[in-house]
Amino acid sequence: MATKRITSRNQAGDDILNLFKKDNEVGGGIDTSRRVRVGIIGTGWIAAAHIASYLKMPDVDIVAGADLIEGKADAFFKRHGVEGVHTYTSHKEMLEKERLDCVSVCTYNRTHAECAIDALDAGVHVLLEKPMCVTLDEAIQILRAEKRSGKVLSIGFQPRFDPNMRKIKEIVQSGELGEVYYIQTGGGRRRGIPVPFGTSFIEEQTAGIGAVGDIGCYSLDMVLNAVGYPKPLTVTGFRGAFFGNKPEYYRKHPEYAQKFGVDDFAAAFVRLEGGIILDFRIAWAMNMDTPGDTLIFGTKAGLRIPSTECWNGTVGGPMKAYMQFGGLETCMELPVIDSEGIDLFDLKIRSFLDAAKDGGKAPVPASEILYNQAIIDGIVRSSDLGREVEIVIPEL
Repeated sequence: MATKRITSRNQAGDDILNLFKKDNEVGGGIDTSRRVRVGIIGTGWIAAAHIASYLKMPDVDIVAGADLIEGKADAFFKRHGVEGVHTYTSHKEMLEKERLDCVSVCTYNRTHAECAIDALDAGVHVLLEKPMCVTLDEAIQILRAEKRSGKVLSIGFQPRFDPNMRKIKEIVQSGELGEVYYIQTGGGRRRGIPVPFGTSFIEEQTAGIGAVGDIGCYSLDMVLNAVGYPKPLTVTGFRGAFFGNKPEYYRKHPEYAQKFGVDDFAAAFVRLEGGIILDFRIAWAMNMDTPGDTLIFGTKAGLRIPSTECWNGTVGGPMKAYMQFGGLETCMELPVIDSEGIDLFDLKIRSFLDAAKDGGKAPVPASEILYNQAIIDGIVRSSDLGREVEIVIPEL
């Protein structure tokens, strides 16, 4: 893979660049004699991505689905060409009547916790879509259900499987940056409030949180995962609505402004265990191309990760590493790993199924995303109170 050097050759630079050797090969066969009976809870737009991936898996039988709206689940499975599926308007009834191995929870944010807990208590492995839930208390209850069930609970963060994201973590964990002490991260869209499929993302009673949970959780996971998910200690946060509550924002449905009850912008200053400072900002809509690149400051080197126009779970271009070498300030461009042909959603589904079948570790452990959710919860509480708040996570 070709790389572009900006300054003179040095060993430290070589060590970082060597981490970027392509390693996207996926090996191992799938044992189709061991079938996995899958149910889908919630048949909205994200469920379409789940079923598309499940249909590619040769060891999966999609046997049941549930949606609160009468007839919606039937139409969903018919649209995707899946026959013989038992449908319900109650996920609890589905869990009681069906013999399931796994479920995908694809409901709106406010019901994530309830559905995940009920499925775990029914002895079913759970793939829970992001954000994990709405509040820290809900996250604690989900983890307690996971603990008492002994089942696999994985959270739907498919960017984790992007090879560039994996390499960011590999670089940080290699020690090449030295001690990380400051991180700036975030992302956003110029005009990207998610309403093409209705208003469930923007109504308080269904979503609970807006941009901070929808795409903010991804941005937080990118850097927190890289530094090993240190515990958050305090948060000074703000969230607001500057576009979503304006009728002129919506060309076809100005009435949506009256339903908007969440945030379209959020920012925070977070103190993490280990003396790391996290500076965070996220937006569904803004009069700017980007709220800034992700920056990771270390005592040996710094890493700049270019933002994307619409936060999509990868990098926006070649990253740059800044360091001292031979008394000189040097900068080097790091190659973007080609991820063409890699379906991150398929990897998310497959890794979950493998863990469920083999009793392995959850690909995206809820114990890590608990800290992600704690920061989001802290931002909401701090914004409401107008001051810094302490993050207190009780024993599980």
